[in-house]
Amino acid sequence: AQNVPNSDWEKKVTEYFKEKLKENNATNWVPSLNDVPVHYLKPNSLVKFRCMVQDMFDPEFYMGVYETVDPNTNARVLHFGKYRDVAECGPQQEIDLNSSQTVTSERQTFYCVPVPGESAWVKEISFLTGASQARVSPSTSYTPSRHKRSYEEDEDMDLHPSKQKEQHIGNSSGGDIHGCVEPKRLETEASAGHHLVSPNCSPPLDLNFPLPGEKGPACLVKVYESWDSFKVNDVLEVYGILSVDPVLSVVNSEESAVVLVPFPADSSALDPMECMDTAEEQRVHSPPASLVPRIHVILAQKLQHINPLLPACLNEEESKTFVSNFMSELSPVRAELLGFLTHALLGDSLAAEYLILHLISTVYARRDVLPLGKFTVNLSGCPRNSIFTEHIYRIIQQLVPASYRLQMTIENMNHSRFIPHKDYAANRLVSGVLQLASNTSLVVDETQLEQGQLDTTGVHNVTALGNLITWQKVDYDFSYHQMEFPCNINVLITSEGRSLLPSDCQVHLQPQIIPPNMEEYMSSLLTAVLPSVLNKFRIYLSLLRLLDYSMSDEVTKAVEEDFVEMRKNDPESITADDLHRTLLVARFLSLSAGQTTLSRERWLRAKQLEALRKARLQQQKCVNGNEL
Repeated sequence: AQNVPNSDWEKKVTEYFKEKLKENNATNWVPSLNDVPVHYLKPNSLVKFRCMVQDMFDPEFYMGVYETVDPNTNARVLHFGKYRDVAECGPQQEIDLNSSQTVTSERQTFYCVPVPGESAWVKEISFLTGASQARVSPSTSYTPSRHKRSYEEDEDMDLHPSKQKEQHIGNSSGGDIHGCVEPKRLETEASAGHHLVSPNCSPPLDLNFPLPGEKGPACLVKVYESWDSFKVNDVLEVYGILSVDPVLSVVNSEESAVVLVPFPADSSALDPMECMDTAEEQRVHSPPASLVPRIHVILAQKLQHINPLLPACLNEEESKTFVSNFMSELSPVRAELLGFLTHALLGDSLAAEYLILHLISTVYARRDVLPLGKFTVNLSGCPRNSIFTEHIYRIIQQLVPASYRLQMTIENMNHSRFIPHKDYAANRLVSGVLQLASNTSLVVDETQLEQGQLDTTGVHNVTALGNLITWQKVDYDFSYHQMEFPCNINVLITSEGRSLLPSDCQVHLQPQIIPPNMEEYMSSLLTAVLPSVLNKFRIYLSLLRLLDYSMSDEVTKAVEEDFVEMRKNDPESITADDLHRTLLVARFLSLSAGQTTLSRERWLRAKQLEALRKARLQQQKCVNGNEL
């Protein structure tokens, strides 16, 4: 209102919020959709959301500026439409769709879901950081103890809609909502599972989460500027205005009320549904706002990582202090982590070394199609059909921010949807298990594999897994063509013999201890670790992935000469692949010790580890014939 006709007000809004969020941990004061159920949040208030872009819809037009007129007095008022879904229109006002003052603007809608496979400890620490500070609800019926619940624990709300009814009525009185709130519709709001039933659509609403069993909200995130910098599978933290207007839920019902996108003018409207071809597309692109809330983004940033124990951006001055302080105590942390993983791997310290190197590996560059830095480890020699592999995954889950255990059974291979595909009828990307965020740990449990027949889907799924491991890419299925999506997924394969899948490095497990009760032994490992020590392990693994690494010309020359010497001594067994693998081991070995350049000492240690690993494989080959 103060800046008409000057359009600089939009920059002022983003600058204002940017500055405010820098003050006194202000980001912790903003309620998060990851922690707080939607029906506890005040409509049109500032919220944040940590999410992955699952799909990208077509850009939409909306009325950036529109004019209302009072038919009785002919008085005209200008309104701004940014950060809104529904027009602001008083009881005696109508929107003048033919006004010369109307300005049509454009925004981009992203369909966002919580980060797939996000670990429980990430959710918990993020929640606790903000829980004591965030003011969650303006409602008088809100009880602070209820704030402690997250989405996962919100099941009783599904069973007792009356609780929600009270809550919503309390909230709606405080919110600036256009139109009246319909308690019946609001009663259906619930914590989000994979499928949700809305009274306005007969089949259940598929929230399109990539992984089975995921919970949490899906959101339509509306971005007003620089949307070209965001793409599918990016992990974002967005701050914006929450829009859960009940009017938005009407589109799937038989009622004649109209939703805008851009805006309806009271009962006459610019109906977005008219542009959509099918009922299915309408359902997917305009789901009930109570189940899929809208966020109108004021600020959004791509996240380098999702570990709440680390500063979000490591380039800032304060973050550099944090990094240098942690690096100064790196050595004991590495030693403790090595000991912990050695116990987990039944006393095998060589396998524990390689597991550390695997967990800090990351694709740091691509040369043509070749991803550099991927380090897929095949841990063979795992006990068959044992709880051992399940517990190894549980331990990894406690160490990394996002992970998934893929049980490689014939059933899963033949019936799971691994590759995302385009559904042209609904005009959306249907997710698959391999639609994961960068730096997710994927543990493939091949010990579950038994004899059986792979069907066409199974063969496609195994091929997709192989391509993910070899090329760090997933080819999404767009029916008429495939579209390549590069990724950065750490794959660990647990198997009995050598894996059927490709890997960069096979380590054969040699248990030094056979516990009489495996369940008890593995469970006691995690309970014995102090939370503070566990947090150090988490910081260690996340931080080292983000460090830069280089090799001086002098060291590069020395390595080349050493390789030539090795080839002279044993031309048949030393190949270019061996050199590449040893260089990778040396890289991650250096980083694991906090060194960002390669030293002669680390190179020799890398060669020693590789020699031990190969000798072990050779020994196994002699024992089991040609199994390996």
